[in-house]
Amino acid sequence: MRIGIYGGTFSPVHNGHVAAARAFMAQMWLDILYVIPTGLTPHKEMQGNATAADRLEMLRLAFGDMEGVVVSDMEVRRAGKSYTVDTLRALSRPEDRLFLLCGTDMMLTLDSWREPEEIFRLCYPVYIRRENDTALDEEIVRKNTLYQQKYGKVVRRILAPVVDVSSSQVRQAVADDQPIDSLVPPAVADYIKAKKLYKEEGDQT
Repeated sequence: MRIGIYGGTFSPVHNGHVAAARAFMAQMWLDILYVIPTGLTPHKEMQGNATAADRLEMLRLAFGDMEGVVVSDMEVRRAGKSYTVDTLRALSRPEDRLFLLCGTDMMLTLDSWREPEEIFRLCYPVYIRRENDTALDEEIVRKNTLYQQKYGKVVRRILAPVVDVSSSQVRQAVADDQPIDSLVPPAVADYIKAKKLYKEEGDQT
């Protein structure tokens, strides 16, 4: 089977995440896509007052009607920090092929993650552009050349229109009492309102 892995904090999940997942499934011909919210992230501090249960429920609301998507709590249940290499090991089987979806920032730093050699051995990383910054083009080429030399693989690109939205933008809009209907799926907007999530936000991260 062709299995996709899409991880992140998802606080909250937004329309950009959903669009990226759809493009990932279509262009990599995935049989299953695991959407996996991070438990304790090793890279950045979790923002907002949403609990792990909240983030899981918002993902289920966002992806509930998408065939082939499984929202997994495996990283939330795992003790300690959530490392991608551990998730890949848990899902790896000889008969399957794993694909890991990254944003541009993640693609450019893969070699600084825990056990990058093992990450490249266990999966085929792919990335999707979430920005239109052409200044990054040269760095992406340089990094892919390095990955080919060090790990024997390049990070392939998923082609999709850039959806200009971020989780921090959603949190800030909620904190400022601005509408978020155009930023997140309707069921997620309703959940955020009902649970009074992100109302205390003031961050720009």
